[in-house]
Amino acid sequence: MTRRQLCAASLSAVLCSALPAGAALPVGAAAPDFTTEAALAGQPFKFSLADALKKGPVVLYFYPKAFTSGCTVEAHAFAEATPRFQAAGATVIGMSNDDIETLKKFSVEACRDKFAVAADRSGQIMKRYDAALGLKPDLADRVSYVISPQGKILYVYASLNPDGHVQNTLKAVEAWKREAAR
Repeated sequence: MTRRQLCAASLSAVLCSALPAGAALPVGAAAPDFTTEAALAGQPFKFSLADALKKGPVVLYFYPKAFTSGCTVEAHAFAEATPRFQAAGATVIGMSNDDIETLKKFSVEACRDKFAVAADRSGQIMKRYDAALGLKPDLADRVSYVISPQGKILYVYASLNPDGHVQNTLKAVEAWKREAAR
């Protein structure tokens, strides 16, 4: 790596770590409803938030771009934790502005056939969720939401670092389950 490339990489790392996450919807807000193309295990289908909420809470996580290093790490982590989310009654869905053909592959390779990923080609869903990346608004920021079956935001975790999204949303889902059991 040349000195110039090293400097550019270092600057990029500093900027990314120093940038605050997007505004994100607040806890208690109504989660905007949507229906969009999605893929699970390489198979396309229509994902409806309203339909998914009939089964329990939904973990909706936004990520910038399929097959990039951080997004792949995050997808692997969600894939490993999917059985725990399912045991708590939750559906996991990832969302980016990638096209459905890319997401069909990503759902197999990175998501390991465990959970669905959805396409937001127009960027309208990420905008409604205040999940657009500040410096590049055509991409999603890394923001994870837990949405109650009643359609309210229960929990928000926003960080460009993929670490923590799974652990924090899983804790929120498990807390919801304990509260719902009372």
